[in-house]
Amino acid sequence: MSLAAQAEQDLVKTYGTHAKDVGSAQVQIAALTHRIAELTEHLKAHRKDFSSRRGLLKMVSRRRRLLRYLSRKNPGEYVRVVEALGIRG
Repeated sequence: MSLAAQAEQDLVKTYGTHAKDVGSAQVQIAALTHRIAELTEHLKAHRKDFSSRRGLLKMVSRRRRLLRYLSRKNPGEYVRVVEALGIRG
């Protein structure tokens, strides 16, 4: 499942460096955070959906790796992204 086109454009506009920036760590972290929130709501209603739970854990792991990368490469941007998304804290 991918993000809706409008939601993706909003994320790129907020976190990207230019209009077509979909590959930077900041945009990927924001997109994963959005998908994680949606999947968390799904799992609250469907507690026995173990396939989706596994996908959620993979997304959380991927986001964690991207956050670790961003904290090493650009600590100031890391702090900005974490505060803006309301994670880690």
